[in-house]
Amino acid sequence: MGIAYVVGTFDTKGDELAYVAGLIAAAGVTVRTVDLSTSGSGGDGVDVPATRVAEAHPDGPDAVFTGDRGSAVAAMAEAFRRYLPTAPDLSGVIGLGGSGGTALITPAMRALPVGVPKIMVSTVASGDVSGYVEGSDIAMLHSVTDVAGLNRISRRVLGNAAHALAGACAHPVPAGDDREAIGLTMFGVTTPCVRAVTEQLDERFECLVFHATGTGGKAMEKLVDDGLLGGVIDISTTEVCDHIAGGILSAGEGRLDAIARTKVPYVGSCGALDMVNFGAADTVPERYAGRLLYPHNPQITLMRTTPEECERIGSFIAAKLNACEGPVRFLIPEGGVSALDSPGQPFHDPEADAALFGTLEREVRQTGSRRLVRSSHHINDPEFAAELVAAFDEVRED
Repeated sequence: MGIAYVVGTFDTKGDELAYVAGLIAAAGVTVRTVDLSTSGSGGDGVDVPATRVAEAHPDGPDAVFTGDRGSAVAAMAEAFRRYLPTAPDLSGVIGLGGSGGTALITPAMRALPVGVPKIMVSTVASGDVSGYVEGSDIAMLHSVTDVAGLNRISRRVLGNAAHALAGACAHPVPAGDDREAIGLTMFGVTTPCVRAVTEQLDERFECLVFHATGTGGKAMEKLVDDGLLGGVIDISTTEVCDHIAGGILSAGEGRLDAIARTKVPYVGSCGALDMVNFGAADTVPERYAGRLLYPHNPQITLMRTTPEECERIGSFIAAKLNACEGPVRFLIPEGGVSALDSPGQPFHDPEADAALFGTLEREVRQTGSRRLVRSSHHINDPEFAAELVAAFDEVRED
């Protein structure tokens, strides 16, 4: 069993942090406390003082203790992001804070590998926490009351969090499947393709399927960066559409960057590049009035991408693929890119598809290890799934 790290600003939240540390220690887990105070007057008796964390900043402690709260917190967050992954014998981490403390602590938690227990007790945990969690597995627990003293509510909430981390540290999850793991991306309109691919590969690989909803792409690439995936079959690159056109399921500008950084064997395709996602129909931006919309369900409205948007999507993907030095195959399903993009379906638009495919073909710089492959099939045809599997076997051998 390793060490549970209890982290926060001990100058303002010392009593609460000490309470959490005491409960974890009482559960039989070794505890190390880490102070992230930027005031210069951190708590007494901590194991790792704020000055020690600040030394991890590339510009040294002076960059942290500036006297200006905004710059100091940002610099301490950077220092802690660099410090935490190097912390000795870390088996889990728990942080407490308001909005500032949450922004200070969570970047370091995200820098840890997926699977390392991480709990953030926060006043902002009942809202949109995507910016704090991104593609990681941080468990966000709403503090209910402010993290400003111990009372009948905070004792229960903090106690539950402390015991959750103690249990995770004391009882690590046993290793399971010994097949190599690979990542696949799926959207509802590409489900038949992903299922067919996983069925063909299941005996050889543990297939981890990620829902391409923005966080799904981020989570998959986080695992790529952590070295936990031996390859990627990126069937559903649809998150790029939302990044380009302002939809709600974007994975951001960094989509596909982990593939370039790690050189992991990669097979991609055009899954669901025919659609941008918005919420209920009345949430579609006014600038898109008159566009072809499809109600996926009462909460999600899909918008067909235009030829101009498809050119921009193709250019984005091409630039990302050109940055990849590892083995890459990108398959183009000429028969359609989603269940809605085939003859007779609402999003069937040969002109838009041609704009996408043509841009990819013009702009991807093909080499011996980076190749585009045109297929006459629809993305959900069984034959296309077989072609994806064959391409994956190729990149594994490159």
